[in-house]
Amino acid sequence: MGARLTADFWVKAYLRRLELAGIPAFITAHGDATAGAVLVKQAPLDGTAGAYQRSFDLLSGARAWVVLAEGVEPDVDAAIARQRQFDPDLWVIEVEDRAGRHLLEEEGLAD
Repeated sequence: MGARLTADFWVKAYLRRLELAGIPAFITAHGDATAGAVLVKQAPLDGTAGAYQRSFDLLSGARAWVVLAEGVEPDVDAAIARQRQFDPDLWVIEVEDRAGRHLLEEEGLAD
């Protein structure tokens, strides 16, 4: 089992990878630098969006990105706001890409 990256380090690396792919992204909520969870909102700029959070399987130890909410953007924003009420240390990154890319399935980000 490898060392766990800090949230701040992971967010900076993720934003850099998005930048290199030409995908605009913004931090809309700055969470705890060390241990804050990260939520990614993907907005294809058509009035819809999806929000993804990291899930941890206690049996296998595997981590994966799962859909927290998807649909019309105001509903997704409301789901994100509810998550932030439960977890004030939560990071929120908004990715804006008309093709719907977020890169979370890529090596190093998927697990």
